[in-house]
Amino acid sequence: MSGFPPDEPSAEVRVSPNFGPRREKPDMIVLHYTGMETGAGAEAWLCDPASEVSSHYLVHEDGRIVQMVRESDRAWHAGKSSWFGRSDINSCSLGIEIVNPGHSLGYRNFPKPQIDAVIGLCKGIVQRHTIPAQRVLAHSDVAPGRKIDPGEKFPWKALFEAGVGHLVEAAPLRRGAVLKAGDANAEVEMLQSMLALYGYGVEISGNFDRHTEIVVEAFQRHFRQRKVDGMADGSTIRTLERLLASVRAVSPK
Repeated sequence: MSGFPPDEPSAEVRVSPNFGPRREKPDMIVLHYTGMETGAGAEAWLCDPASEVSSHYLVHEDGRIVQMVRESDRAWHAGKSSWFGRSDINSCSLGIEIVNPGHSLGYRNFPKPQIDAVIGLCKGIVQRHTIPAQRVLAHSDVAPGRKIDPGEKFPWKALFEAGVGHLVEAAPLRRGAVLKAGDANAEVEMLQSMLALYGYGVEISGNFDRHTEIVVEAFQRHFRQRKVDGMADGSTIRTLERLLASVRAVSPK
């Protein structure tokens, strides 16, 4: 393919060869960070056939948007992942890579022009594909443990205040009992049930195993960013309860 008209009017096009046909209509947006030293390097890697990875969009730090795969096609951005039991996230999602070096290369705040561009891009995608607010997700949500991007510095609140994504005010941090690795009781089972009800891939066993800890960390990175430790304290549990109540409040009767 030599080129295509951009789905997002403000985007420039640089075609990646790394894509395939969709199996289903997209109903999800997955946000990533690039985790590379430069935006130019990330853009080149996503368009290199040797990498076997791609994304629909890349957003540079100055707000410039590059589209690499048509929204009607399946980009290779999510890898091994799941949400609500669906494992082929690439087929049902649109991927946005956001230029940031990531945790291993000097993780930093996301510039305002970049976030403004991400907001505008997400709004366009939501309108074109009727994406539900609670399906604007982090890579770490759909691939907990394997991925931690876009991380705890990503300003989900700015997106939500602009009308993108799903968020509630995080419950305040307070001293008190926590659920942690090694615990096994009905409270752990309830925590796992609530995480699964929101969409996370976690086994409801009543045992706070390593995978449960990883999923709690992923939840905190998105919804309770002030403290990411994998322990389900009262703030984490109350924030999750608020989130589920918010979904029920807007669901069709």
